[in-house]
Amino acid sequence: MFARWILRGSVRISLFLWVINLIQLGFCSELKVRVRLPDGQITNEVLEADSERDSISLEYKQGDGTLITFVADFKQDVKIFRALILGELERGQSQYQALCFISRLSHNEIIPSESMARLRQKNPHAIRTAEERRGVEEMTMSVAVNLTRTWQLSAHIHNMCSVAREAVYTREADVKHWLERGVEGSMFEPLPQAADTPGLQSCSLTQDMWQPCSCSYGLRLEWYPCLLKYCRNRDTTGRGNPYKCGIKSCSKGYHFTYYVPHKQLCLWDGEA
Repeated sequence: MFARWILRGSVRISLFLWVINLIQLGFCSELKVRVRLPDGQITNEVLEADSERDSISLEYKQGDGTLITFVADFKQDVKIFRALILGELERGQSQYQALCFISRLSHNEIIPSESMARLRQKNPHAIRTAEERRGVEEMTMSVAVNLTRTWQLSAHIHNMCSVAREAVYTREADVKHWLERGVEGSMFEPLPQAADTPGLQSCSLTQDMWQPCSCSYGLRLEWYPCLLKYCRNRDTTGRGNPYKCGIKSCSKGYHFTYYVPHKQLCLWDGEA
């Protein structure tokens, strides 16, 4: 819900875009937000919070028709990105191509699920842009993930990534962390790297469609609640009591690099 405050001098401005609804809610809630993309198009972003499973999901469609889905699993400290990319039938591709990227979820990347579940809008027709546009995080996904045992990492992975089949990736540093926690190592398979594979180059430089190469894929979460805002109430003694009164919205980009057995699986790389 949006809140407006009357400041001194009768100057009325919008101070917060969102406030927290303090009424106890059910386990799952949905929020729909209209978001402006970098190319000027407007997309409908759907955010869902499941406080029982302690998770948040975000989904929206890019201007080119690609469906981007993001899940933050707070119980397991895992984040999952999925891209459903429309295929080019005239170039021998299927109807769509699915990619899944799995990584550790760091603290304070996104607001907690119970806070997300309490968010409400005052004006659902307004078009949003993030307050803070964060940079692009480079992620080298050097390990393939076998879906049959991913329940050890997160119960969300199989549902999210089953459509990606052989295109589920993670980072070597994340694998090391999970192995130290006792996760079964048989679900991970290191992918060929440039240092180990003479002639392996970027797919953008590869001419042969059936030659292996290093693929790049980028996406951006255009709008998500990244931080909680706190206000202060003054009591009779003049002390300030902090309370949650809103959120800060962010936009963040991710650039994934990973091995593919042939360029046909990475047609977007290097194309205008």
